[in-house]
Amino acid sequence: MKILFISNGHGEDLNAGLIIDALQGRSPEFDLFALPLVGEGKAYQQRGISIIAPTQPLPSGGLIYTGFLTWWQDIVGGLVGLTIKQIKALLKQKHQFDLIVAIGDIVPLAFARLSGKPYLSFLVANSSYYEGRLPLPFTVAWCLKSRHCLGAIAKDHLTAEDLGQRGINIRCLGYPIMDALQPTGQPLQRHSNTLIALLPGSRVPEALNNLGQLLPLCGAIAQEKVLDFWAALVPAVTVEHLQTLAVEHGWQYHGDRLERGNCTIHLSWQQFADILQQADLVLGMAGTAVEQAVGLGKPVLQIPGRGPQFTYGFAEAQMRLLGRSVTTIGQNPQAANLISQASQKALEILADHHYQQSCRQNGQERIGPPGGSLAIANYIAETAKTLASKG
Repeated sequence: MKILFISNGHGEDLNAGLIIDALQGRSPEFDLFALPLVGEGKAYQQRGISIIAPTQPLPSGGLIYTGFLTWWQDIVGGLVGLTIKQIKALLKQKHQFDLIVAIGDIVPLAFARLSGKPYLSFLVANSSYYEGRLPLPFTVAWCLKSRHCLGAIAKDHLTAEDLGQRGINIRCLGYPIMDALQPTGQPLQRHSNTLIALLPGSRVPEALNNLGQLLPLCGAIAQEKVLDFWAALVPAVTVEHLQTLAVEHGWQYHGDRLERGNCTIHLSWQQFADILQQADLVLGMAGTAVEQAVGLGKPVLQIPGRGPQFTYGFAEAQMRLLGRSVTTIGQNPQAANLISQASQKALEILADHHYQQSCRQNGQERIGPPGGSLAIANYIAETAKTLASKG
């Protein structure tokens, strides 16, 4: 049988890749294909999965909901033409696929519905935690209640319960991103009993701008307490980027670290899981990575960035999604007292062991344990085999 995965964003591609790993492990007989609607589909490329339609990086990285300007930049950057090509490719090749798995929001779900083929939907971009009750526009309900939709998957139990009460065939099987946290085992350089992780994001140049905003915050915290800082960086952040960043902000760059006065920030491109698991506090300006931190029971402190993704609006939405594990300081990234307020809050969190324990409990509730990839893979495989028996 042939299964097509459709996804629309970095986090969505990551979830799809983890599910594919589990699916190939349990059911190697399936032929798997992909249609990444945003970006180049690197999660699929790394796994050797055939991509059936053109791909193209867009300014928003798929985050057009961050504002009209971002949406317009995508339009100018070729979004309409790209979407038309992708729809044509899907309609031309749809007959070869036995099952489609849509991962994301209404966009991949609409693509799946448009194909006329049987499909499953993983609503990884939607949660009832945002508003207490998930808005269900007519188009989404139409897709989820279609006879072609064989089932939907929520990333948390609250969403599954919410939509289930409204007649949607939906279940929560876990959140695959928690399966992407295998530590390397290589030791992190430590000089204290306290480690703060920096998560500046995955999109350049925004990740660099975010890191630049976190530098003075780290410096302020280091004035009050001896601890270790580790920044988890993506490969797109290069040596040249960091050299320029250091000069612009008055720091010294030494290959594997940034230094200023008594503050040293260690840099790593390969030890994301090690850093997160050992962290006592996370300074987060990211999306999926912050969710993973919360899932591990870590307290997260956010300051608003300049965007396009990590603005105050995004940070505030993350607080609603992730609950008490996440604190955002300030609304304006240029506020004069932002750094002093954030550094004081960081020290308070590090000293509050009761709050840290509540974050561990909250992480289990909002995100859950590892194992989601295999559970979803089992659901996909069982659905596919049921289709085959009927065919």
